[in-house]
Amino acid sequence: MNKSKLFRLFAMLMAVSMLLAACAGAQPTAPAENGEKKVTASGFECPEPNPRQDVTSKELNMFVWTEYIPQDIIDCFELVYGVKINRDEYSSAEEMFAKFSKGGTNYDVLHVSDNVVPPIIRLGLLAKLDKSRLPIMANFDPTYLNLSFDPNNEYTIPYEAGIDAIVVNTDKVPNPPKSWADLWNPDYKGRMVSIDDSRAIIGVALTTLGYDVNTTDPKQLDEAKEKLKQLMPNIKVFDSDSPKTELIAGDVDLGIVWTAEAELAHQQDPAITFIYPTEGAINWQDNWGIAANATHADAAYAWLNYSMQPDLFWMMLRDFPYINPNTAALNFAKGNQMKVTDANGAETTLGALYDVYIASPITNPPPDAVKKGHRAVDVGDATALFDQVWTEVKGGQ
Repeated sequence: MNKSKLFRLFAMLMAVSMLLAACAGAQPTAPAENGEKKVTASGFECPEPNPRQDVTSKELNMFVWTEYIPQDIIDCFELVYGVKINRDEYSSAEEMFAKFSKGGTNYDVLHVSDNVVPPIIRLGLLAKLDKSRLPIMANFDPTYLNLSFDPNNEYTIPYEAGIDAIVVNTDKVPNPPKSWADLWNPDYKGRMVSIDDSRAIIGVALTTLGYDVNTTDPKQLDEAKEKLKQLMPNIKVFDSDSPKTELIAGDVDLGIVWTAEAELAHQQDPAITFIYPTEGAINWQDNWGIAANATHADAAYAWLNYSMQPDLFWMMLRDFPYINPNTAALNFAKGNQMKVTDANGAETTLGALYDVYIASPITNPPPDAVKKGHRAVDVGDATALFDQVWTEVKGGQ
């Protein structure tokens, strides 16, 4: 090889080396300026914040549920604001509370489930919201505001709501269960998937016994524990991250899952259906809150407003179709002919996604099913009793 070729090879290697070094030390992308368009890796063109907020922070630390935020929304926020998102995830409300309540964390914004909001507030871990910095509040359906766990939404704003009920593959289970009690059928041994949610699953056992899902009576909780021990042989796997995966793969035939997991499984396989049990399903709502010790509060407020503005939050209909409290996002989607892909990767329109959402009894549940449902609430010191029941049931004690 002559010197000229060696020199060109050397120059090329140096260029590659410099590029890799630059990527390793890359900083958040600068915010859009002078009308510059920002486009995510998937090709989605990011809308401008409306309104754009003043942000000087360069990062935002999140503590959130797994598989619950569309990647395009995260990418767009980083692109338009030049803020890097650091995301820490959890798989159950109990896991979230255990970690966050111990302190020593540096989170700015976090998902907080309804029954966890009061104890987190009592511990002084949530900041009181400055509503003047949250124009997004005008976008919510009043049905999901001013609820008992946070009167007047002093500390939280709605994210998504949902229902825990029975999911079943009717091709595999020709006579599907109609009640929670039916799940104890020995024919279902090793055939069920269940979310790993202590309050929901203990609540299921309590309803079959005719008790309140929020009972604090030790004797009733002990009965629920013994009842759940009888159910354990039927549960093949606990999965709060993606219980639909086992259903779609055919590894299980039925179970207890969240709304969106059932809807996405149904879209993959229409034989997979959602059943509202006769005793009443479990209703819930997840929310956003800002940590009391948030060091990037400006970015947190910008995130809440931007991520939930209508021209972004419609993505929940595609990626995580729970019950959507954001009326403005639903109105944006309704009849919109913008080309998008559905959950199966097929091209459709945003209006068609909305139609699927509205037509589905999973994502748009019958009012009587919602009314009949139960909601787990903060039970104060009795939380320790629920934790003990769950530990003993899962530990086989």
